[in-house]
Amino acid sequence: MLHQSITVAGVEVFPLCDAVGSMGDSIRRPMPEMFPGGCHGEPDEWVLHFHCYLLRDAAGRIVLVDTGIGPENSPAAGWAPVPGALGTELARVGVSPEEVDAVVITHLHSDHAGGVVADGMPVFSNARHVFQRAEIDAAAEKVLDYAVRPLGERVQVVDGQADVFPGIRVFHTPGHTPGHQVVQVGDLVLTGDVVLHPVQLADPKVTYLYDDDPELAAATRVELLDRVRAERGMIATAHFADPFTPIL
Repeated sequence: MLHQSITVAGVEVFPLCDAVGSMGDSIRRPMPEMFPGGCHGEPDEWVLHFHCYLLRDAAGRIVLVDTGIGPENSPAAGWAPVPGALGTELARVGVSPEEVDAVVITHLHSDHAGGVVADGMPVFSNARHVFQRAEIDAAAEKVLDYAVRPLGERVQVVDGQADVFPGIRVFHTPGHTPGHQVVQVGDLVLTGDVVLHPVQLADPKVTYLYDDDPELAAATRVELLDRVRAERGMIATAHFADPFTPIL
């Protein structure tokens, strides 16, 4: 599905649709189990939209937020509709992988970091890759072997708040994973998996089955949405059908 870019604080933000589909049998559960207390009356099958985002600032620097589900043999292959279409989506907006200056991985789940390498080699060969230290520290060895160690010196580890480039900033938002991070540009926040389903906008305290720490994730979500609402801002989500959602 083609979504239009928006410009926020001088940064053009392109939504890239990597895939659309339901979870595979290995992790699929009825919606009331996935979102306890929040999905009564919702369809039982959750159709996910897997969005990545490309940011281009006024100086022409390019930041990619998440790398999608990856190739047919990626770690996401057991449950997600691989292969992802990120390469095609980048070409659609006129960007080659070599032109990406920085990659922000919101967290190391396979649908967000699956496309960071191909055949064991970095896809975005000229980019630094930004991770929270808490995410690296908590990751399993097989995840590090797939998505982090092949990057070598391209890895940039940050603690908490940090600027990727002026006007493009990451924030540590733990709960879904220990080192989950979001990206903020002006009054737009790219939320990764802090917000997974629209029911969590109606009630941010609704938890998710696969949160590492559901209570912390809910507290993080409440704080983040309150901050965006106070700024009359917008979120860009990973799994909603529409990438941009105003928070009123």
